Amino acid sequence: MAAPSTPASAAVRGKSAPADLDVIPVRHYGRWIAAVAAVAAVGGLIGSLAKNANLHWDVIRHYLFAGLIFDGLVTTLWLTAAAMALGLVLGTLIAVMRLSANPVLYALSSLFVWVFRGTPLLVQIIFWGYAAALYKKVLIGIPFTGITFVEADTNSLLTPAVAALLALGLNEAAYASEIVRAGIQSVDHGQTEAAHSLGMRPALTMRRIVLPQAMRVIIPPMGNETINMLKMTALVSVIAAHDLMSNIQDVYAQNYQVIPMLVVASIWYLALVSLLSIPQAWMERRYGRGTSGSGRISPLQRMLAGAAGLSRAKKESQR
Repeated sequence: MAAPSTPASAAVRGKSAPADLDVIPVRHYGRWIAAVAAVAAVGGLIGSLAKNANLHWDVIRHYLFAGLIFDGLVTTLWLTAAAMALGLVLGTLIAVMRLSANPVLYALSSLFVWVFRGTPLLVQIIFWGYAAALYKKVLIGIPFTGITFVEADTNSLLTPAVAALLALGLNEAAYASEIVRAGIQSVDHGQTEAAHSLGMRPALTMRRIVLPQAMRVIIPPMGNETINMLKMTALVSVIAAHDLMSNIQDVYAQNYQVIPMLVVASIWYLALVSLLSIPQAWMERRYGRGTSGSGRISPLQRMLAGAAGLSRAKKESQR
């Protein structure tokens, strides 16, 4: 039996339906004032720098793509990549040792983290650069037997580049171990128990079950560590490792153009950090799929979305 027709249903079906409502977006005048003030301040700063003759823009243009600068960039990039690889591999091993039930492994790994995380990186770089003052020769053999496999002069073995790599890599291993340990502990222990119940060995469980799930927690801080490592390579200039900052210092020690050369270094560091941020954001989105944070967008996408929303609001207000 059909329901009786009511005036309300007739109004919905009929000719006297209410007109469409005009939706007026909320005006955020405070945001506009703050945005205009910020843009004006940044524009004024850029304008003052552009007109500042003390910056010597001709010197910046001359050295920005100089061969000496590119040589330093190559050293900076391979130091960053090698130190991060060493730190990640060694840090993962130390993290597993710190989670081990073996008290000796736990004590050794904790001592490593305590020493390399507790002393400044600059001190470690100088220590490795001048290690020959402590040991004139490097001997590798069986202790207390007199059997030696390798004997080399410390200065010839620990070149500035090798000393820089050891300092950066070992320091990074201490921080990476804590990041990896936090990622491993974020995985529910039931995953490990389920893998063991299926007959998987602990090493296989760690490699195939735990670490892939821990990557969601490990990737964001590890990406920040990579960017930080790129900038920390500037410290190896104290042992003349011929990185970007070392070559910059060599130049301004001769032409006394300190500020222009530092601007050249800043431009290249900003460019490299910007490039590294792209794969970091991609990896965060990839390993964060299926989580509450997987919908995050990059700052560029947020700016474009905001500009598009602004354009739509303007068109609607003009109707």
